[in-house]
Amino acid sequence: MTTDSLPENFLVQRAAMVQDQLRARALRDERVLAAMLRVPRHEFVAQSLRRHAYEDHPLPIGDNQTISQPYIVGLTLEALALRPADIVLEVGTGSGYQTALLAELTRQVYSIERHADLAREAEARLARLGYSNMSILIADGSLGLPEHAPFDAIVVSAAALSIPSALFEQLREGGRMIIPVGEPHAQELQLVRKQNGHPYIVSLGGCAFVPLVSGETA
Repeated sequence: MTTDSLPENFLVQRAAMVQDQLRARALRDERVLAAMLRVPRHEFVAQSLRRHAYEDHPLPIGDNQTISQPYIVGLTLEALALRPADIVLEVGTGSGYQTALLAELTRQVYSIERHADLAREAEARLARLGYSNMSILIADGSLGLPEHAPFDAIVVSAAALSIPSALFEQLREGGRMIIPVGEPHAQELQLVRKQNGHPYIVSLGGCAFVPLVSGETA
C-alpha cells in the first residue's frame, strides 16, 4: 500500500532485518516477509530512535508502551496464517506498525488502543502512509468489538493472565488468535485455534509484553 522514498541506508537496514532476523530464524511466509520489507518501520518510532528502528529488540513509543521486536511481529503474523480476505481484530495499536502490516495482508483491520494519544498518532501516521482498510478505536481491548465480530483472526499485543473469554467468543469458528499469556516474568506467546467452539492452544515460546489492562479474563 505504501512505497517510501527513503535514504538508502534505511532500505538496506530493512532488507537486512528481513534476511537476518526473519529468514535466518526460519520464518518462511513470503507474504509476511514481503510486507515487512515494504513497511517503513522507522516511520513508527520517534525521530531520535530511527537509527535503531531495524534492530532486533523492542523500542519505547510513549505511555510506557513499546513497538515489538521485529522477529516477534514476524512470528505472530506467520502463525496467524493470514489470508487476503480476512477480517482481523488487533488489541493494542501502539505505534501502528503491526496495524500497517495487518492492513497489507488482510481485507480489513479493526484495532483497539486504550491510550488516546497513541491511537490518534497511529491513525494520523497510517493515513499519511496511505492505509485506508483499517479503523482505530479507543476502548478496552479485552472486551473486543462484538459489533464487528466474528473475526477470522485476533492478535493481542499485551499479556493477559488467561485468554479473555470475550475475545475468544468473537473469534470465528476455525479462526486463530495470538496472545501472550502469563505473569510479567513468565509469559508465553500462544496460538489459539477455535475448533468446534473450543480453544486449541500451541505455545510459540517465551515472550515479554506489557500487561493487558482492564477487562475480565476467563
